[in-house]
Amino acid sequence: MPRIFQPNTKIQLTNVSIVRLKKGGKRFEIACYKNKVSEWRSGVEKDLSEVLQVEQIFTNVSKGQVAKHEDLVKVFNTDNAEEIIMQILKKGEQQVSEKERGHKLDEISRDIATTIAEKCINPQTKRAYTVNIIEKAMGDLHYSVNPNKSTKQQALEVIKLL
Repeated sequence: MPRIFQPNTKIQLTNVSIVRLKKGGKRFEIACYKNKVSEWRSGVEKDLSEVLQVEQIFTNVSKGQVAKHEDLVKVFNTDNAEEIIMQILKKGEQQVSEKERGHKLDEISRDIATTIAEKCINPQTKRAYTVNIIEKAMGDLHYSVNPNKSTKQQALEVIKLL
């Protein structure tokens, strides 16, 4: 049976979420578990080792480029990796994949349509509009959902437009 060569130094990151912080003209990244970042930020998760996939600071996670010690000291004024990781987790922005972003926007759009369906009735038939009809009307209006605004606020905007 032929032997298969597998590199034992290569780390394969799966289910990864990158938290990125630009500071001092440089980019620093850490590899985290997707759902654990928000849990840590909300205070649910306290154990840093549960949040991080690798306890290392990178300039580019996907290429495996580790941040230089001199850059870390120069930008963060410390060489304590845990303190630097905490700063990146607190202030950095979490990268979200296109599929996740699309799913979130669909979810918000559905919530807006549901809110409108609960609040509005058809004046001719005196019956409530269905969520599907409202979603179709939103599509006809080319209404673009804003993930940073509340669904109630957006629902009121759509009602005015309809």
